[in-house]
Formats: sequence, C-alpha cells, structure tokens
Amino acid sequence: MGMRILYFAWVREAVGMPEEIIDPPPEAVTVGALIDWLATTSEGHARAFADRDRLRAAVDQAFVGLDASVRGAREIAIFPPVTGG
Repeated sequence: MGMRILYFAWVREAVGMPEEIIDPPPEAVTVGALIDWLATTSEGHARAFADRDRLRAAVDQAFVGLDASVRGAREIAIFPPVTGG
C-alpha cells in the first residue's frame, strides 16, 4: 500500500502531475527526507524541490514542518507558501 503525494501550484507544474502513489524507501522518515528522495526520481521533481525554503507540507491534512515524521501517513501534500489577501 503506497503513500499518496499531492502537489499544488508551481510544484505541480514542475513535477508534471497533480499526485502520485509512491513506496518511499525506509530511510525517508521525515517530510524533508521524503522530499530529498523524491528530488532524485525525475528532473521535474529535482526542479520542484531545489529550494526547500520555498516548500510547505501537510501530513494527512495537518500542516507540518519539514522535520515532521511521515511514518504511518497516508497522504502528504507539498505546496508553496500560502499567502493571505
């Protein structure tokens, strides 16, 4: 059973898909480690994740930092910072 990864805004455009189901390696235990691993999977992923300061994440629909655990997570969302208006 894979983990669902959702991409939004320019992250989605760079990766080239809105979502994917992945089976991350055992060492990808945090959001940051997962992003590092995803960055190795394609040129689009590498572009999207080149500047981690421009990324935000949610684990199972809860906003988290990049040091948050992904163990047991069903869904990870990766997106640019959200600005209010």
